[in-house]
Amino acid sequence: MGVGGAAWRGQYFVRLIAQLPSLMECVGVVARRESVRQELAEKWNVAGFETTEQLLREGQPDFVVTSVSWGANPDIVEELVGRGVPVLSETPPAPDLAGLRELWRRVGGSGLVQVAEQYARMPTHAARLAAVRQGLLGEISSVQISSTHLYHSASLIRQYLDVGFEAATVSARRFTGPLVNPSDRSGWTHDPVPRMATTTIATLEFESGLSAVYDFTDNQSRNHLRSRRLLVRGSTGEINDDRLVRLVDSETILESRISRRQTGYELDHEGFDTAHLSLDGKVLWRNPFFGQRFNDEDIAMSSMLVAMAEWVGGTGPAPYPLAEAAQDHLLGLAIEQSADEERLVRTSVEAWTPLPR
Repeated sequence: MGVGGAAWRGQYFVRLIAQLPSLMECVGVVARRESVRQELAEKWNVAGFETTEQLLREGQPDFVVTSVSWGANPDIVEELVGRGVPVLSETPPAPDLAGLRELWRRVGGSGLVQVAEQYARMPTHAARLAAVRQGLLGEISSVQISSTHLYHSASLIRQYLDVGFEAATVSARRFTGPLVNPSDRSGWTHDPVPRMATTTIATLEFESGLSAVYDFTDNQSRNHLRSRRLLVRGSTGEINDDRLVRLVDSETILESRISRRQTGYELDHEGFDTAHLSLDGKVLWRNPFFGQRFNDEDIAMSSMLVAMAEWVGGTGPAPYPLAEAAQDHLLGLAIEQSADEERLVRTSVEAWTPLPR
């Protein structure tokens, strides 16, 4: 595989691939600056190319991960699709609704574009989704999520509720308050001064009557002063973070917890790693990269890369088609629009919406 872009996320992909040599190889990265190409060679022993054309000609990747700015991404995706190369696009695949519609018009029918939406592959969400899909909560009616922003949260909402491409009515508002930001994507900030942070809260009502609450504060994903929360409600029970309560007969309510098996404590010489997540003695999710010492984000992104390679090789299903990611971004944009305009916003039926069967 190849990578288009060598910024933070692009090099994140390169690092993961370097740790999975038996599964895949990075044949090159497109980086405009010579200094960055030298860094890639020295740090990861990966070839750097100035253009996508050079990567395709000399590296001959089976697929390319595009990891560039929102505005630049659609043109690179179209270039790759035009050459018949499968693409794993970063999120979101286009900057706005007009960009999504144009991207779909240009490449939607190709069947070559997948999107690296990783959150449902994170161990905690994968385990909860497994519990939901086993019917442990009965018929799901609502989800509340305070974890990550916009299209990522939309992806999780859609999967927990199984609403597919249903239209939604969105109501959103923003609130501000002081918050210290001890850490961000670059690491510890060493800045103890509170600064104003914005919290966006939205409700989403889908055509089927299912609902969701979205709650996100600036930098919440990386600010250790703010937790991540999830509540999934069903007809016979609910999941509240790792706690599951459910009715099993007319007078019996059981309470359980999703437990993480973590190795490497005290005299456990296996090393620090996540083995699996389980519920009531049954494994819900097992780490496919046990022994790599990956954190949850590493696991999710590596899982996406492997799924993409399997799909390209004809041995696995499509990991996350462009239509799914476009619908996620459509909902995220509706949240932003509703908060901006302080009014209800109803999402439209778009060209990527599958026809009724």
